[in-house]
Amino acid sequence: MDLQEILDSSFWGNTVENYLWFSGIILLAIIFKRLISKKLGVLLFKLFKRGKSDGVGVDHFFELMIKPVEILIVLVGVSFAVSTLHFTEPAEGETGLGELIDILIQICIVISVTWSILRLIDFIGLVLMEQADKTDSTTDDQIIQFLKEALKIFTYIFSFLFILGAVFKLNIGAMVAGLGIGGLAIALAAQDTLENVIASFIIFMDKPFKQGDYISVSGVKGTVERIGFRSTRIRTIEKSYLTIPNKMLISDVLDNLSLRTFRRSKFHIGLVYSTTQKQIKAIVSEIQKYLDDHEMTNEDGLVRFEEFGDSSLNIMVLMYVDTQQYAKFLEVLEDVNFQIMEIVKRNGSDFAFPSTTVYLQKEN
Repeated sequence: MDLQEILDSSFWGNTVENYLWFSGIILLAIIFKRLISKKLGVLLFKLFKRGKSDGVGVDHFFELMIKPVEILIVLVGVSFAVSTLHFTEPAEGETGLGELIDILIQICIVISVTWSILRLIDFIGLVLMEQADKTDSTTDDQIIQFLKEALKIFTYIFSFLFILGAVFKLNIGAMVAGLGIGGLAIALAAQDTLENVIASFIIFMDKPFKQGDYISVSGVKGTVERIGFRSTRIRTIEKSYLTIPNKMLISDVLDNLSLRTFRRSKFHIGLVYSTTQKQIKAIVSEIQKYLDDHEMTNEDGLVRFEEFGDSSLNIMVLMYVDTQQYAKFLEVLEDVNFQIMEIVKRNGSDFAFPSTTVYLQKEN
């Protein structure tokens, strides 16, 4: 038996030559996927990245794009390889094996292209964020994050509709028009999502806060790390990462703590009951003078002998620290506390602690 006879041998409706072409095309796609993806990556990088940049380079671009592009190349190779095979014609009204494989490959190719587009959007976002970091304003950072998420959502929707229309040959317009009650049910189910999307536009236009602000809403306090298309991410003092729907941020009372002119602190110091009136006046006066002279506090600070406690003479201290940084606020508060300790000791008094005096009366 010569070589041509071997190639012409038929198994399951295809010759050995068909199977060799099928295997060879897939093998070539696997072998050259990295080379082709790199060449294509360089071309895309030059197209979407103009100018010099120290932070986001070609290596970062390849890290994002190499995997989806390689998978896309292999899928295209599989598509060509399948076209070399012959499948039996299905019965009328039935879907044949070849058609099923073709539909599956097309869906995988659309998913791979979608993946590549999403990675490309991420890369463009990184490039724009690098440029935005060079400016003092955080508004451009917020716009970039917002647009990036919007583009991703539109990409998902377009890919889904493309699969329905181009792969399954469905009439999208007629399908949407014919939804009827089903469409109403879908609209009601998506009402919450739509409200959050509208809220994101309101946040973007009204700017009640921006990325990096320290806010308080619904009992939650934290720093805004990202303002998204549907939700906002907040990092709390406990370092937990909270996701808050955007509609909550515009419907509830929101306090932008970063816009405060001062940080307020109110506390009491308790002196022992043996402290004289003269000592109390001196302590109050010296603490008040220290707060008035401190470079980080303003003149609205107030120190007063407020009340007679159960086991102490209570002096109220109200102060406003000129800083937005919580760490700096604690540093100033610590300085004030140390100074109060010195003032109390210097005036011959001491700090009280909870105590009870029991009087025993001896009966005659």
